[in-house]
Amino acid sequence: MDEKVKGLILCISGPSGVGKDTIINELLKVRMGMLHSVSMTTRPPRGEERHGVDYLFTDKATFEAMIASGEILEHDTYLDHYYGTPAKPILEMSEEGTDVILDITIKGAHEVVAKLPDAITIFLMPPSIRSLEQRLRMRGTDPDDKIEERLEQAMLEIMEAPKFDYIIVNERIPDTIETILAIYAAEQHRAKRLTDIAAKITSGQWK
Repeated sequence: MDEKVKGLILCISGPSGVGKDTIINELLKVRMGMLHSVSMTTRPPRGEERHGVDYLFTDKATFEAMIASGEILEHDTYLDHYYGTPAKPILEMSEEGTDVILDITIKGAHEVVAKLPDAITIFLMPPSIRSLEQRLRMRGTDPDDKIEERLEQAMLEIMEAPKFDYIIVNERIPDTIETILAIYAAEQHRAKRLTDIAAKITSGQWK
């Protein structure tokens, strides 16, 4: 009997500039069967960001209509812009057994878990606020006042880290990837995920 186990849903969060995009891109290179959920936002594209690749860019009215119709799994506002996850593709991929990574805000991660309790939440922590400031300045996309605003927001977000399943200090990319892969392997073998298969084996239905 071919028993399909639902795909894992990994929610990766952390303050702006902590390196979420880099970590997710590197993770997808080593876990070929894993897919990255493309978030939707009302903010304009930065630099070379592309619609449908980096984000699904839309306007505020469209986003709010999708919230009202239940098409958004989770959403949040950050610096006056909406960010969210369309529900349908996530649920379909998970049901088909595909593992999905979500790059979402702290509030968004909590909302996903409220609706999908089996989702796994990982908080990426900067080594220090100083290092986070350096990363934001090296990115070169924000003026000084915006960087200060992001750092203030980061302090508030870091206070939420203990509410996540896992916390990883993102100091070296290889170490962070190795830790996430270890979490992924352990979560794949959680007893609650394989209970149905165990029951079929003991009942003689598994062949």
